[in-house]
Amino acid sequence: MKRLAPLLTALALALPLHAQQATDAVAPEGAGAGVVTTSPQVAAAQEAKAAGRPVEARDWMISAANPLAVEAGAKVLRAGGTAADAMIAVQSVLGLVEPQSSGLGGGAFLVWYDAETGEVTTLDGRETAPLSATPRLFQNEDGEPLQFFDAVVGGRSVGVPGTPALMQAAHERWGKRPWAGLFDAAIRLAEDGFAVSPRLSSMVAGDALRLSRFEATRDYFMPDLQLLEVGQTLKNPAYAETLRTLAGQGAQAFYTGDIARDIVQTVRSAPGNPGVLREVDLAIYQVRERAPTCIEYRVYHVCGMGPPSSGGLTVGQILGLLEPFDLAALGPDSAEAWRLIGDASRLAFADRGRYMADSDFVPVPVKGLLDKAYLAKRAELLKGDDALPEVTPGSPEFDHALNWADDESIEFPSTSHISIVDGMGNALSMTTTIENAFGSRLMTRGFLLNNELTDFSFRTHRDGRPIANRVEPGKRPRSSMSPTIVLKDGQPVFVVGSPGGSRIIGYVVKTLIAHLDWGMNAQQAVDLPNLVNRFGPFDVELTSSLAPAMEALGYEVNPRPLISGIHAIALGDNLQGGADQRREGVALGE
Repeated sequence: MKRLAPLLTALALALPLHAQQATDAVAPEGAGAGVVTTSPQVAAAQEAKAAGRPVEARDWMISAANPLAVEAGAKVLRAGGTAADAMIAVQSVLGLVEPQSSGLGGGAFLVWYDAETGEVTTLDGRETAPLSATPRLFQNEDGEPLQFFDAVVGGRSVGVPGTPALMQAAHERWGKRPWAGLFDAAIRLAEDGFAVSPRLSSMVAGDALRLSRFEATRDYFMPDLQLLEVGQTLKNPAYAETLRTLAGQGAQAFYTGDIARDIVQTVRSAPGNPGVLREVDLAIYQVRERAPTCIEYRVYHVCGMGPPSSGGLTVGQILGLLEPFDLAALGPDSAEAWRLIGDASRLAFADRGRYMADSDFVPVPVKGLLDKAYLAKRAELLKGDDALPEVTPGSPEFDHALNWADDESIEFPSTSHISIVDGMGNALSMTTTIENAFGSRLMTRGFLLNNELTDFSFRTHRDGRPIANRVEPGKRPRSSMSPTIVLKDGQPVFVVGSPGGSRIIGYVVKTLIAHLDWGMNAQQAVDLPNLVNRFGPFDVELTSSLAPAMEALGYEVNPRPLISGIHAIALGDNLQGGADQRREGVALGE
């Protein structure tokens, strides 16, 4: 066992939070193969993923970030449950086995295709800012933005969690199996213990300084001041008890009573960086149904999540900008194809930074941003033969004033994604998060609390103009989560999403183009190397051979690991599931 020197804890408690940022560099986002299970179905799925083959099935399919979570969802589907039922089982286990990415203390966006009605519905379970939050929440006494981790670690960054309420809202609309039984697998694993995965072990080691700042968090992730090792059995009886309460009393038990009081106490008493969350903030939380954000792309209807997510709009804009170009003829090995994709992304991100935020607080020009004429005019900028110079936001049509300043909020990668198609033909795409890895690093009742409020802009104004994504009481921070369902002739043909901070948008766009334009199957599309351009420099995955060619086109190129966690399902004569080789997940179907 790796024993932590007592000095580590003392150092973590003594250092200013911003001085610990360097440890982030040694916290890998991915860690190869996942936990070993005895299930022959999971073993076959892992073998297929390693060989670059999709998992095929006729009836149902799940693709998610951990084999234990996928098995829990599979059991629900085998019993006749819907994709909504299975999601609850999957999410409950993910919150246990990869707590650094998502859980009860976080939020999620859900896109649903209903086989009976043919309708696409989106549910917003994003966290909200406390009523006591002010626009200067993340500024110092001089009005200057805090260093990122000074804001993140502790109670200041914690928003009202939305995941438990979203789970119940989905079940009330689309569930068929009894609510209480959907938590059985997670309760059993929490009580009996689960094998620590390579990813969890490596991320705990990389974040040990910050995790050690708070007693409950340190005691769980570093018991007896020892780092978790791969294969070590880890139990979480407190989490089991929380799930039992939810199973017996519903999600409302999370937002009122003892659980709510413990959350508030944990946030407000966080040493060195307390938050302003109150019990009333949890009591008034609501999941919101939003209009899906959809765009026609070639013969497809691509639907995602609208504001407060920037994902659906930005993915839609990128595809709309690329519509005039024959990507299929260029192919995935073409630097010209990636020039078009990269600069389309830059144009869309420029609009994202100025116009996109929580539409309950800020008028967002959704129709104008996706208008075909507007995108066609912006696409004219892509007709050169080398990298665009500095790009600026466009001027979409809108019936409100648009005197906004450009945003500079930071969105660090963590998060998880779940794709499910059930035996009735329903499809679910849900991206779920606690924001930064391990969120605020605060833990209560067996789960971590999010740091979602740091997705707001730390600045409120620029050059006298307000920033759309500034902090406001009750507001939901902008997100890049991009759960997506693609339809053709009214039927779902592709379900996809990914973690990865603001690179999520690029990961999803790559996978969509790989499948829809380049004809790759679900696993091939997921495995294709990631190339992402948001603000000018081109991030190129180390496995790609295109870095020199992109540099020759005039881009600053950053070869680097790009650890997506894409989970995709293609629907056709059968179901094809793909799970990202960069993480531990699997696709499983029958």
